[in-house]
Amino acid sequence: MMINDFKLEVFFGEHEFTAPYLLAQSDCESMTVKELLEYEPGAEVGLINSWLGYTEVPGSPELRETISKLYRTIEAGDIIVHSGAQEPIFNFANMLLSKGDHVICQFPIYQSLYEVANAIGCNVSRWEIRQADNGWAVDFEELERLIKPSTKLICLNSPNNPTGYTLTEEEIKRIADIAQKHNLYVFCDEVYKGVELDGISRPWFADVYEKGVSLGVMSKAYGLAGLRIGWVATKDKEIQSKLIKMKHYTSICSSSTSEFLANVALKHSNTILERNRKIILKNLNAADTFFSKYPQIFKNNKPVAGPIAFHKMNIDIPIDQFCNQMIKEKGILLLPATVFDYKGQYFRMGYGRSKFIDNLKIFEEYLLEKII
Repeated sequence: MMINDFKLEVFFGEHEFTAPYLLAQSDCESMTVKELLEYEPGAEVGLINSWLGYTEVPGSPELRETISKLYRTIEAGDIIVHSGAQEPIFNFANMLLSKGDHVICQFPIYQSLYEVANAIGCNVSRWEIRQADNGWAVDFEELERLIKPSTKLICLNSPNNPTGYTLTEEEIKRIADIAQKHNLYVFCDEVYKGVELDGISRPWFADVYEKGVSLGVMSKAYGLAGLRIGWVATKDKEIQSKLIKMKHYTSICSSSTSEFLANVALKHSNTILERNRKIILKNLNAADTFFSKYPQIFKNNKPVAGPIAFHKMNIDIPIDQFCNQMIKEKGILLLPATVFDYKGQYFRMGYGRSKFIDNLKIFEEYLLEKII
């Protein structure tokens, strides 16, 4: 398979571990193994006594049972554990799609959600999230117009990376109705579920549609990327079977220690997610103050959910040039819209890390020196 470079990962590979002032990260604040184990009495002994052999291909029964409790209607047997989020994205696309199939993909979005389909030889149409007066919006009539006789899949990301736009429960059900009408699959990347900022809990897509597939992961809302544990949930038995067989050719099974630690974290899901939500809200308050000082330069597109937002910057030089220049001169990392192939002077800002406010002050100093 010939596949295009993953622009975001190439960009982060060059800068993420060298730039001292990170303002673009898409995950929440992480923690040490010791801190995680403190959530669960007896967990340290359990980890030490963990067996380092193979695990079951779809994931340990204990972990799958714990994951299923995040859903309204999904059972443990409907969960298939994977390595992170990239493995299930790659496996699902290769299991479902063939050359010539038509895919509708929300846009902007995490690149692999459409790039794997491109590499397979699918025709991909973009269903755009567009700038509105107050944040972002989608057009459902446009979605229906995009459907063709060859359409096989609608691919979504909600809460969305990079915009922070989030579908309401009514919108989720509307998409499910459209998909059912045309007998389409829906793959919804929901890795930011659990850190909704409006206090409203939405259903996972797999809960509302029989041919819906929901993607979850420990990396984003939980901030536990080092575990490399993700999963898909679906009621579609054929999809379950094919994904397990695809996994035979990729990771085969997950790390037993990672599955144990993920299970500990998910048993304390509400506590960890509330911790991360408080960090995001604190950082958003600081950002609101910052953006209010410079309304002539920024459009503040506040997220509805998740630790990221896609803001607009009104400056004369291209946004990618500005971001690269700022990294070289000051070590401040923002993510330009060009890595998402999105037009306009937008940049992604991440609100999930504890050092955000300190790093924002460095960014402001740079603006005062170079722009304002």
